[in-house]
Amino acid sequence: MAKYVGILTAGGDSPGLNAAIRGIGKAALNKYNMDIVGFKDGFRGLVQNKIIPLESRQLSGILTLGGTILGTSRDKPHKMPIGSKVLDMTDVIVENYHKNHLDVLVCLGGGGTQKNAYRLMERGLNIITLPKTIDNDVAMTDVTFGFDTALGIATEAIDKLHSTASSHHRILVLEIMGHNAGWLALGAGISGGADVILLPEIPYNIETVADAICKRSRGGKHFSIVAVSEGAIPKKVAEELKKAENAKQNAKNKDEKKKASKEIKKIREKLSNHTMWVSEQLQKLCKIESRVTILGHLQRGGTPSAGDRLLATRLGTTAAKLIKNEEFGVMVASKGDKAEPVPLDKVVGKKKLVPIDHPWIRCAKEVGTCLGD
Repeated sequence: MAKYVGILTAGGDSPGLNAAIRGIGKAALNKYNMDIVGFKDGFRGLVQNKIIPLESRQLSGILTLGGTILGTSRDKPHKMPIGSKVLDMTDVIVENYHKNHLDVLVCLGGGGTQKNAYRLMERGLNIITLPKTIDNDVAMTDVTFGFDTALGIATEAIDKLHSTASSHHRILVLEIMGHNAGWLALGAGISGGADVILLPEIPYNIETVADAICKRSRGGKHFSIVAVSEGAIPKKVAEELKKAENAKQNAKNKDEKKKASKEIKKIREKLSNHTMWVSEQLQKLCKIESRVTILGHLQRGGTPSAGDRLLATRLGTTAAKLIKNEEFGVMVASKGDKAEPVPLDKVVGKKKLVPIDHPWIRCAKEVGTCLGD
């Protein structure tokens, strides 16, 4: 039976990380009599041997804390800044894994962490991962911990914007995190009663959005709330991007590929300050004053919700059981009321985006929400 367990948290911080560390640690210590150590600041901590013993004292009182007691970073094992260079530190990680007599490394993180953990698994390390991210875009799991807390924060922000929007007869545009997945904006937009929700999965026409707001105004509703996912994209730009990406995929030589890559970069630059552009266009088209609120990292902070604490604890204790059974090379996924192991090779390289036929999309449309399509 595996006895020596290493844990690290990588990628962006997320509510529920400490609850997951606690779930793994307490089950491993109390039920399975294992030794647990944490590595500070993600994969970099494994390179630099920054070890924190995780005993009952360190695990006490952390359930309700946001962030992560281990610290985190976005460093990749195979592309890690060391001084003025970017080096492949995978061999060092493998060496330190064995020097520390680890039987398994548990990696808590989002899609990037799943990829990095998989690379270490391919080098022969025993790996188990847990899916965390406020974006809820990790494949093969119903939900990631961190999402529920961020959803509540974004929903509360929309609730608060209603009062000022109605008082000043304004359009209020709220940018919500999510990268290229619209789960947060869609869930918060529906829960908060946003009048418009713009998602990465549904390229939009700004004129369609303006028409919906103008129609509300003519009907006596003199304010509108627009929830914009940070990855939302206008239809025309989406078409340009798709064309450039196809050109890169079908490139016959390095010059053609380089040219297509430059075009993709140029198109993506159009999306910088995208939410400000949405606000300016709506003010111009609707003749209604428009203001922008960007939640940013507020969505990742604070006390984890009860839902995230439950989920993280459930996944963490399941991870301890999998370690006991020596079932490695898996991500612990949420499947209904259960937590189940999913082979890592089925997770990496995939993203869980909002399906166009998802029930949330349907109910948003049925209550009259404009999605810009």
